[in-house]
Amino acid sequence: MDYVGVGSLGLIAIISTFIGAVMTLQIAFQLVSDFIPKTIIGSVNRDSSILELSPTISAIVLAGKIGSAISSEIGSMRVTEQIDALEIMGINAPGYLILPKIISGITMVPMLVIISMFLSISGGYLGGSLSGAVTPSEYLQGITTDFNPYTIVVALVKAFVFGFIITSVPAYEGFYVRGGALEVSQASTRAVVISCISILVCDYLVTQLLL
Repeated sequence: MDYVGVGSLGLIAIISTFIGAVMTLQIAFQLVSDFIPKTIIGSVNRDSSILELSPTISAIVLAGKIGSAISSEIGSMRVTEQIDALEIMGINAPGYLILPKIISGITMVPMLVIISMFLSISGGYLGGSLSGAVTPSEYLQGITTDFNPYTIVVALVKAFVFGFIITSVPAYEGFYVRGGALEVSQASTRAVVISCISILVCDYLVTQLLL
């Protein structure tokens, strides 16, 4: 949990803040009509951050950071016969090595996504205020108008699913690797690629089911 959650906090904070700021500037750039109120910038940034940007981009970044580490760690244990030694001693190797990682993933990734939502919306506030694209009062009015709490439920369901994918797919790839250092590196690369594709597919499925 410390590695997955606390260790990834700085990376998630930087990415979320800047994505929120950039989104605000891009929405303001596209809203060229005088008939559309500036408050809509806050509403669009809020909903896009909560529903899509925070869960999905955070998950893809974590898949690269955490997934490769998990796959390399377990793969190295497999090729150096440490897992075989555990099984000879009668220890349930998957339960001992993989289950704690999956529990940490499904626990900490939703927490990171909640922080990412807050920082993304805050980054939009800072970006809009500093650039002059939207005034602070208009942005605050936009993010508080017509807010639907159900969007947070959808985002947390996505985060839970993504947390499971980020930890289980690399653990599987590492656990069943055969060979030496080259195969471990290939399994690590394969784990990240499969995790990212699985995240995008599940993102579509969860969105279609819940919205």
